[in-house]
Amino acid sequence: MTVSKFRLFRDTSRRILALSMPYFRSDERWQARGLLAAIVALNLGAVYMLVLINDWNRVFYDALQNKQADVFWHQLSRFALLAFAYIVIAVYKFYLTQWLELRWRAWMTRHYLDRWLANHLFYRLELARYAEGAAHQAPPDNPDQRIQEDVNLFTSLTVSLSMGLLNAVVTLASFVGILWSLSGNFAFSLGGSDYNIPGFMVWMAVLYCVAGSVATHYIGRPLIGLNFGQKRYEADFRSHMGRVREYSESIALDLGSPVENENLKQRFGRLMANYIALIKAQKRLVWFTNFFGQAAVVFPFIVAAPRFFSGAIQLGELMQIASAFDRVQGSLSWLVDNYDSLASWRATSDRLTTFEENLTHAQAVPEGLRTELGDDLQIDQLSIQLPNGQPLLAPSSAHARAGQKVLLQGPSGSGKSTLFRTLAGLWPHAHGTLSQPQRVMYIPQKPYLANGPLRNTLAYPDAASTYDDEALCEALCQAQLPHLCTELDREDAWSQKLSGGEQQRLALARVLLKRPAWVMADEATSALDEDTEQLLYQRLVALTQSQGGGLVSIAHRPELARFHNTRWRLEEVSSAPRRFRLVSESI
Repeated sequence: MTVSKFRLFRDTSRRILALSMPYFRSDERWQARGLLAAIVALNLGAVYMLVLINDWNRVFYDALQNKQADVFWHQLSRFALLAFAYIVIAVYKFYLTQWLELRWRAWMTRHYLDRWLANHLFYRLELARYAEGAAHQAPPDNPDQRIQEDVNLFTSLTVSLSMGLLNAVVTLASFVGILWSLSGNFAFSLGGSDYNIPGFMVWMAVLYCVAGSVATHYIGRPLIGLNFGQKRYEADFRSHMGRVREYSESIALDLGSPVENENLKQRFGRLMANYIALIKAQKRLVWFTNFFGQAAVVFPFIVAAPRFFSGAIQLGELMQIASAFDRVQGSLSWLVDNYDSLASWRATSDRLTTFEENLTHAQAVPEGLRTELGDDLQIDQLSIQLPNGQPLLAPSSAHARAGQKVLLQGPSGSGKSTLFRTLAGLWPHAHGTLSQPQRVMYIPQKPYLANGPLRNTLAYPDAASTYDDEALCEALCQAQLPHLCTELDREDAWSQKLSGGEQQRLALARVLLKRPAWVMADEATSALDEDTEQLLYQRLVALTQSQGGGLVSIAHRPELARFHNTRWRLEEVSSAPRRFRLVSESI
C-alpha cells in the first residue's frame, strides 16, 4: 500500500511538473523567472522581518514588565519602522504574485487554445466521445471550462501554494533555532531514572503538527474527488443551458420545454448532491482545523507556564517563546491550513493533465488518410469507418476533374455527410489517398454564423476589411438577401435572427463573395424554395466554371440533377452491418 501511494505521488508530481515547466521554458521565460525570483526574495525578506519582530517582542514585553518607559517608547518607534518595512514587502509580494499569475494564465490559455484549435483537434476530441471501446483514454468533458476556469485556478493555486510552502519552510528554518534556544530542557524521572529532553518546545510543536497533519489528511481526503466532480457537474449544467439557448427555436417548436426542464433539473440535482457532499466534507475538515488552530493559541503558554511561574523566564521571553512557537507551529501546520486549497488544486491539476494527455494523444495518432493538394478532386482506395470502428465505406476510388459537377447521392444513413467531411480532411477514421483541389470552399447544411457585425459574419473567417461594402452588398444581392445590405454594421446573434433559409443564403453569399474555384456543398439549399434553389445553383455553376474549378454537392431533390453532369452514388454492399461503396456514373 505504501509503495503504491508513493508511486501515485511520484506520478502525480511528474504530471503537475510537466504542466508547470513549459511556461518557465517558453519565450517569456526570463520575465517569468525574474518575477518568480523577485517573489521568492520578497518572501525571504518577509520572514526576516518576522524574525526581527520576534526579537522585538522580547525587548518590548520585558520593558513593560520592568516599567522601563524609555525602552518602551524606543521600541514603539522601532516597531513602526519594522512594520512599515514589512508592509512594503507584503504589498509588493502581493502585486508581483498577481502579475506572475496573470502572465502565466495568459500564456497557458494561449498555449491550449493554439493546440486545441490546431489541426481540428477540437473536432476530433468531440468525435472521440463516440468511439466505444476505444483503447485510448476517454475524451475530456467540457474543454472550454478546462481552458477558461481550470487554467486560472491552476496558475493561481500553484503560485500561492508553492510560495506558501516556501514561506513555511523558510519560517521553520528561521524560527526552529530560536525556539530551541528559548525552550530550555525538560527534565523528568521515570522508573527511578532521570531524563532530560533538550529543545522540548520544538518537539512538542513537531508532535502537535504531525498529529494534526495526519488527521487532516484522513478527514479531508474525500475533498479531492468531490472537487473534481463538482467542476464537471457545474460545467455540464452550464453547457446544457447553452444548448437550450442555441436550439431554442427547435425546442420550442417540438414543445420540448418540459423535457429540457427535466434534463436541466437532473443535471442540477447531480450538481447539488455533489455540492452537499462537498459541504459536509468541508464541514468535518473545518471542525478539526478550527479546533486545531484555537488549541495552538494557548498550547505554548500551557507548556511554558511552569518556567514562567518559577521565575526561570520573564514575560518578554515567554512572549518570544509563544511567538516563535506560533511561527514554527504555523509552518509545520501548512498542510492543515491549506488542505482544502490543496484538494481543489489537485482536482484542477487532474483535469488539466487529462486534457493535456488527450491533446497529446490526438496529436500523436497517425493519419490513416494521406492527403495532398492538386488541381482536381481524386480519391484512391478510400475506406471510412465510424468512430466505434464499424466499417461504413468499402475501399472506393473516384475522380472529379475541373469542369465536372458531381452530385453525391445515396440512401439515408449511407454516409454522405461523413464522406463530405472526409473530402474536407476532417474525418479521422478514414484510410486511403485523397487529392484535394486548391481554392475550395465547403458549405455545411447548417452554417456557422458568428455573433457580431453582419460584415464580419459575411466575410468569416476572413477579416471584414478585406472586402469593401460594394463587394459585400453584391454578394448579398446575388444570394437573394438584398434587404441585408443596410445591416452590414448591425451587431446581432445572426443564427437566431435569421431564418433557416436566410442562414443558408448567407453561407452561399460567402461563397459568391470569395469566388473559390471549387465548391463542395452538403444539402446547402435544403431550406430554400425550389425557384431560389435553382437560381443559386445556376450562380454556383457559373462561378465554378468561370474560376476553372468544379462542384460537388449532396442533394436529394431530383430537380438539381440538371445542374450536374456526374453522379457519385453510394451503393449498399452489406446489410449487417450496413456497408457501402462509391460508384461513379454520368448523368
